[in-house]
Amino acid sequence: MEAIVVTRTGGPEVLEHTEGAELTAGPGRLLVRVAAAGVNFIDTYFRVGAYPRPLPFTPGGEFAGTVEAVGEGVTGFEVGDRVASVDSVSGSYAQHTLVDAARAVRIPERIALETAAAALLQGLTAHYLTTSTWPIQKGQTALVHAAAGGMGLQLTQMIKARGGRVIGTVSTQEKEAVARAAGADEIIRYTEVEDLPAAVRAVTENGRGVDVVYDGVGKTTFDASLASLRPRGLLALYGAASGPVPPFELQRLNSGGSLFVTRPSLMHYIATAEELAWRAGELFTAVASGDLCINVGARYPLAEAAAAHTALESRATTGKVLLIPGQ
Repeated sequence: MEAIVVTRTGGPEVLEHTEGAELTAGPGRLLVRVAAAGVNFIDTYFRVGAYPRPLPFTPGGEFAGTVEAVGEGVTGFEVGDRVASVDSVSGSYAQHTLVDAARAVRIPERIALETAAAALLQGLTAHYLTTSTWPIQKGQTALVHAAAGGMGLQLTQMIKARGGRVIGTVSTQEKEAVARAAGADEIIRYTEVEDLPAAVRAVTENGRGVDVVYDGVGKTTFDASLASLRPRGLLALYGAASGPVPPFELQRLNSGGSLFVTRPSLMHYIATAEELAWRAGELFTAVASGDLCINVGARYPLAEAAAAHTALESRATTGKVLLIPGQ
């Protein structure tokens, strides 16, 4: 079985393309032939050892594919079903993977497997951020960092669907065009401004700042994110693409206007099968109807996983990055 295996932590070069062990569907599990695996920043955290895992391991936690075997005790799934799943340790950088049936969702017929793989992790994350962490209300303004990335594009569309206004940050003119096409109202090229919070406030009513910041970048944007909030606004720090945020003095939240900061995680928002089904159902309904467009920015053969990680970490990508086994 074609697979990517990590035997030592480090840079993209530790992603070894090899033959993995054959898998068998145990009790409560599904054996799935992977059609496409999503590439996400969390995969790089495991690769470098920031999130420790026993070695060796096959990375990947997001995929779509077809069920090839059903384990004992599984109900609701059959061989041939098209499924997708998000599980940070599922090992989806491979031709086959195993997943707990309770963590799998059925893919509607109108949605292609690659589209489902590209939509699920970022779509579920955008869903919980905009409906639960800070439920966007009509007329509210959100700051979305990395607005042209796969995550930023889904966030932007969901905010707009709920009646919100989006200020997005990007690095290039090309990425600005991508973010605007997704519905962003204002774009700030952070590479061209000296004072990002001032630039954000300049496009908010009376310079008051934004209601919420959705920040998946982390270390390099955290201070600017806090400084861009209006009093009693919320910073949702859902990722750390540039590295973890150092400890900071909590008094800053008081002096900034009784601000809120949260560090949410997707798994806490899909902790039950019922919540996973609700969020995935709303996500797939929006994709199938065309209300939510999924931008696949790059497809790499599984053997080129290292190149995919390099492109992601260097911010050379727009939209979603996928790995395709068998190519």
